[in-house]
Amino acid sequence: MNTFTLPDISTLPALRHSDCNQILDTLFEPSKHLHSLTESLLLQQKCISYEALIDLVRARLISLASSKAPDDRTVLLDILGSHPRLGEKASEERPLSEFSKAEQANLSMAGQHGTAQHLSLLNREYEEKFPGLRYVTFVNGRGRDMIMEEMRRRIERGDIELEIMETIQCLSLPRSAYCL
Repeated sequence: MNTFTLPDISTLPALRHSDCNQILDTLFEPSKHLHSLTESLLLQQKCISYEALIDLVRARLISLASSKAPDDRTVLLDILGSHPRLGEKASEERPLSEFSKAEQANLSMAGQHGTAQHLSLLNREYEEKFPGLRYVTFVNGRGRDMIMEEMRRRIERGDIELEIMETIQCLSLPRSAYCL
């Protein structure tokens, strides 16, 4: 895996926007709304660690989730929807973060060939149930069957607000361990 090395956190305020965006793309997923949202955070807040930066982004996403403003919801869903579908391959239009590349590789190796189509159908069903979201979970070596069972339970639960909060947590927790 070709990994991007994170610079010392103290250098963030002096970095170019494109370098900051690359850091964000490594920690989360590529999203222009995330870049815009965090630009002011990076200028206003001095972070002592990447974990602190991730916590700031998580807090801002939670704030967006509790907002009733339609524009905030649009921004939030764009950021959360930037996560790749499970089993999805990277493309020029949809690059994957380093973390997602590793997770997708683990998922591919842990799954059986016949389940790829079923996973694709579940992805579609999930996105119909929760417009704007992608199913997000911490793969961590679990096989496709186990993940698809979890996905089915969450679809049947049908609670979009809980899905939003779980997605925010999933997007930030594994990466904090990955990047420290």
